[in-house]
Amino acid sequence: MNVETIPAGPAGTNCYMVHNGTDALIVDPGGEPEKLKTYLAEEGVEPQAILLTHAHFDHIGAVEQLRMDFQIDVYLHADENSWLEDPQLNGSALLLGREIVASPAEQNLVPGHMRIGSIPFEVVHTPGHSPGSVSFIFSDDKLVLGGDVLFNQGIGRTDLTGGDLEQLEQTIRHSLYQLPDDYTVCPGHGPKTAIGEEKQHNPFFPV
Repeated sequence: MNVETIPAGPAGTNCYMVHNGTDALIVDPGGEPEKLKTYLAEEGVEPQAILLTHAHFDHIGAVEQLRMDFQIDVYLHADENSWLEDPQLNGSALLLGREIVASPAEQNLVPGHMRIGSIPFEVVHTPGHSPGSVSFIFSDDKLVLGGDVLFNQGIGRTDLTGGDLEQLEQTIRHSLYQLPDDYTVCPGHGPKTAIGEEKQHNPFFPV
């Protein structure tokens, strides 16, 4: 599986293009839709869906343009589906000073194994940064796309709507830290890390 990191949008959010040479999944398109479309065209892959780890404004800025251009569905946990069209909930009104909105997701993400097009993966509910945060696990590639839950020697903020520090700690310790140490963590911002590295060196929740 190929996983390309493309920083996009006002916060430089890591948008991930997951593809196998034929089908592609767009994960967290935070903005700059033309840049994302250029990458897909250059790779010659067909996007099958937009997956959202959560619905904060910096992860959804290009959603509406991409879903219309490619006629593909958006997948999001049901706990945050109303956030796409609410700039108060998605944080754009408060943190950006302008509204970012999108239509509600066509599909609800449910924990468990999924396949979209020819790409299999697992959805894990990982709340704490926000109530509907999820992580996408690609076991064959030892890879987890975790949104804003766990960073390279950091954790997601919990001072926004629905954030809960205690819940975030439970998520990290009982979900992400249960993955093998050699799994790569692709976070919503900043550089990649590994489960084993964070268990040893994360200053917030070491093991």
